[in-house]
Amino acid sequence: MLNRRLLLSSIASMGFCAAAGTVMAAKLKPAQDGLRGTIDISGHGIAPDAGADQSKAFNRLLRDAARRGMPVFLPAGDYVLSGIILPDNLWLSGVPGRTRLIHAGGGGFLTGEGPGRLTLSDLVLDGGGKALGDDVEGLLNLRGVANLTIENCTITGSSKHGINAEYCGGRIDGNSLSQLAASGIYAVESEKLSITANTVFDCGNGGILVHRWEAAEDGTMVSGNRVYRIAAKDGGTGENGNGINIFRAANVMVTDNHVSDCAFSAIRANSATDVQISNNQCLRSGETAVYSEFGFEGAIVSGNLIDGAANGILIVNFNEGGRLATVSDNIVRNLHVDGPYVHDGAGFGFGIAVEADTAVTGNIIENAPKWGLMLGWGPYMRNVVATGNLVRNAGGGCAVTVVEGSGTALIANNLFQDVRDGAILGYRWNQRATGDLMEGGSETFVHLTLSGNRLS
Repeated sequence: MLNRRLLLSSIASMGFCAAAGTVMAAKLKPAQDGLRGTIDISGHGIAPDAGADQSKAFNRLLRDAARRGMPVFLPAGDYVLSGIILPDNLWLSGVPGRTRLIHAGGGGFLTGEGPGRLTLSDLVLDGGGKALGDDVEGLLNLRGVANLTIENCTITGSSKHGINAEYCGGRIDGNSLSQLAASGIYAVESEKLSITANTVFDCGNGGILVHRWEAAEDGTMVSGNRVYRIAAKDGGTGENGNGINIFRAANVMVTDNHVSDCAFSAIRANSATDVQISNNQCLRSGETAVYSEFGFEGAIVSGNLIDGAANGILIVNFNEGGRLATVSDNIVRNLHVDGPYVHDGAGFGFGIAVEADTAVTGNIIENAPKWGLMLGWGPYMRNVVATGNLVRNAGGGCAVTVVEGSGTALIANNLFQDVRDGAILGYRWNQRATGDLMEGGSETFVHLTLSGNRLS
């Protein structure tokens, strides 16, 4: 039975709970009121598939959303735009593959100058090949974005670069870039930028470019990207036509990428100090698959698989200050003597060439019609070590310079099989100057030390 004391106690407890609930609700209300969704685009006169150019209303929408700290979500459909300015603190997203921003022509498309933070995701940016004007370099033209995020976007049809990012940090991740007249991603003067897991293909002059106006630390990471079918429509002897190109940027990592069918190099590092090029697949390169050239100090080229190229790996231009590298544990195979231009130097058809302060160890080179290894060029050789490499089915196993003034080389414990012209041969530039040095005569050249090599 319910006695009087128990009844009063129950009523008191219910009153306390009600009061506590009221207090708790009062405390939560401000937080709940502060939760915000995406901004209402219809209230700004924006609608998908409107057909007409919505640029003025779109710019107002973006400014209002950024000012209020609200994300902008665009429903699926087409939005015809031009001259769009991306403000600071903008978060713009859509439905993957179905929210399409289409260039209306008449100048720039999407431009951001100096925003501290910018996020673009799940959008299609279609330039339709329309002219962009002289004051922008990309369909998405960004400058000075400290915290940039571009993810899961499709960027296509640019008359210049796909993404032009100057002085930017952050990440460009998981995007698809294609049908671009210049390059897919042009990142210049970056600040610790990450370019990861993108697919870049069918570009006129380059895939992913990491450049600086002057040589300096950069720190960009280029990892896990798939790059293919890169042309060199503007010609040249290597400035165009590269899948991944590093120029003057120091401390850059190029790792775990799949690069194929490039007019020139799969990966080309020019004047790029302390570059790491590791664990990449490089298939069917028109010229040299992996290059570290001109004025650099420090390069690691390791664990790459190269199948199909005019030349495999070149660590060269000691005459321009190029020095200090390791080339290890790479597979280089199926090379050819036909390149994209007439070469005035060593030519094409060799596996690995190095010149100064470099160790070449543990590599396998197969099917190199000219030479497997090339050590030095004319007088340009210093402190080269070639040990533990396997060369099979090559014109010559190892060509080493015997020109007066060249520095020292240690050639030891390498295995050569089916080398038609000989295992270790002395050259004066392109002119053969010795017989097979494995069979005697190496004592004539005091700058060479040969030991433990074997012809199978």
